[in-house]
Amino acid sequence: MSVFAASFRSSAMLAAAALALAIAPARADIMDTITSGFGLLGGGEKYKTEITPDIPADDLYNQGLARLKAKDYEKAAKRFGEVEKNYPSSEWSRKALLMTVFTQYEKPAYDEAVQAAQRYIGLYPNSPDTPYVFYLAGMSYYNQVPDVMRDQSSAEKALQIFSELIQKYPKSEYVADAKYKMGVARDQLAAKEMQVGRFYLTRKNYPAAINRFHDVLGKYQTTRHTEEALYRLTEAYLAMGVTNEAQTAAAILGHNYPDSQWYKDAHALLKTGGLEPHEYSDSWLSKVGKTLHAI
Repeated sequence: MSVFAASFRSSAMLAAAALALAIAPARADIMDTITSGFGLLGGGEKYKTEITPDIPADDLYNQGLARLKAKDYEKAAKRFGEVEKNYPSSEWSRKALLMTVFTQYEKPAYDEAVQAAQRYIGLYPNSPDTPYVFYLAGMSYYNQVPDVMRDQSSAEKALQIFSELIQKYPKSEYVADAKYKMGVARDQLAAKEMQVGRFYLTRKNYPAAINRFHDVLGKYQTTRHTEEALYRLTEAYLAMGVTNEAQTAAAILGHNYPDSQWYKDAHALLKTGGLEPHEYSDSWLSKVGKTLHAI
C-alpha cells in the first residue's frame, strides 16, 4: 500500500487527520490500483487519483512483435512478459510465452530461452507449438557447443533434447534437422572421447585410454571416429600385452573398413609382434563388431 503525505496548515488539523487515518479501514482493492499519490490542492479542492488503464492483451502482444521486428529484444521480452503477467491462463499468455522463447533465442540469450522453453513445455505439453519449443531449446544448447578441447555438456544436453523431440513428436517437421544435429553432437562427443583417450595413451595410461575408446564404440559407433578408435585399441592392447584383444580390434577394423589407412596401420603394427588380425568370439569387441556389421 502506498504511503501518502499531506501538509496541513495548523497542528490541530494535523492531529485530526492523524486520528482519521488511524480509524479508517484499509481498502487494498482500491489502493492497489492507484499509481499516483494524493496532493493537497489549493482552494479546498478534493484529492485527485489517477488509475492506470489496462492495456488490452493484443495491444501488448503486438507491441512485443514490433519491438522484436526492430531487434529490440529486451523490450520485446518485457512486453511479452507483461502479457503473461496481466492475462494468465489466456491464449494470449500462451502465445506470449512462445514468443518469449523465440525472442531470447534470437537475442541470443540461450539460458533464458531454455528456461522459457521449459516453462512452456510444462504448461502446454499438448500445444501444436510444443515441438517447435523443443527444437528451440535443443538449438539453444547446440549453438553453445564448443571445440573438443572444452567441456561438452552443451552437446550432451542438445543430444538429449533432440532425442526427446524425436521420440515424442516423430512426425514433426523439425525431426529431420534434429536428427542431423544429433549426428553432429555425437561426432563432437566422440571427438572429445578420442582426444582424452589419446592423451592417456601418450602417458602410457592404457586402461584409461581403452575405456575412452570403448566408449566411442559403445556410444558413438556411427561417427567418423570409429576407425581410429579400433586402431587405438589395437595399439593400447598390444602395448599391454593383451594380444587377443589387439588382434580382435584389428580384425573388426578390417572387416568393416578394409580399405582404411587405419586398418593398414593396425595390420602393420601387429606384424611387428609376429601377429595377424584375428577375431576372438569371446571378446567384448567381437560383440561390438556385430553391431558395426549391421550399420
